Amino acid sequence: MYESFFALKQKPFSLTSNPSFLYLSRRHKEAMSSLLYGIKERAGFIEITGEIGAGKTTLCRALLNQLDKKTKTAFIFNSNLSGTQLMQTIVEDFGIQTPKKDKGSLFSELNRFLIEQLSAGNNVVLIVDEAQNLSTRILEQIRMLSNLESENEKLLQIILVGQPELRDKLESRNLRQLRQRITIRYHIQALDSEEIPFYIQHRLHQAGANGSGPLFEREAHDEIFKYSGGIPRLINSVCDKALLMAYVFETRTITADIVKKSISEIEGGISL
Repeated sequence: MYESFFALKQKPFSLTSNPSFLYLSRRHKEAMSSLLYGIKERAGFIEITGEIGAGKTTLCRALLNQLDKKTKTAFIFNSNLSGTQLMQTIVEDFGIQTPKKDKGSLFSELNRFLIEQLSAGNNVVLIVDEAQNLSTRILEQIRMLSNLESENEKLLQIILVGQPELRDKLESRNLRQLRQRITIRYHIQALDSEEIPFYIQHRLHQAGANGSGPLFEREAHDEIFKYSGGIPRLINSVCDKALLMAYVFETRTITADIVKKSISEIEGGISL
């Protein structure tokens, strides 16, 4: 609704996980470096955690765009699957064709695929999002996948991505074997207050802002940080609402007052 008013090509603060809008803060750069290093070195298990809305899924999508053709990937979004359903989803996402759908057959076909990829000089990566929702039994099944290895290296790199509850779950005694196999861990923290202006400007630039777009005042940045705590999803939510309100008020300047009114509406209040 407000894109043409601000001369934008698209909405800059959409809540979808669009990798082209990823702002690489210091922490997101470190997380990306950890992922790329772990994959290159065939580290086996990698754990990435962060609060809700910290940008974990967007980071993973951006990671996929950085990997070369020698790296085969599967990205599992639905963590509420049975053991057989999970294996079937993994096999299908890797593009493996198999007539039998029982767990044993799926496991065998995956092993054959991994050996073929190793022979071709390829690396294979499995990303499991929202991993904090996985049961202990399913996590143990995923650990068993890491047993697929050659004499010198892991055939499958597994990235577990989740909320902080994932770290707590992996501390369980029942999962100590899995925990011991995780060689790289990184927790994505929220943005600092100093990063808020750069984050907002980056999103606006990616959406097509050319200097004539909306201007967020410094006090508006302060209010956005106070509300969001530096969580990107919350920043997006309040900025999107603020742009809509500025459009209604026919102003291209986003003031602290506009941000406060936007937050009030988001929280179910009535802006005056």
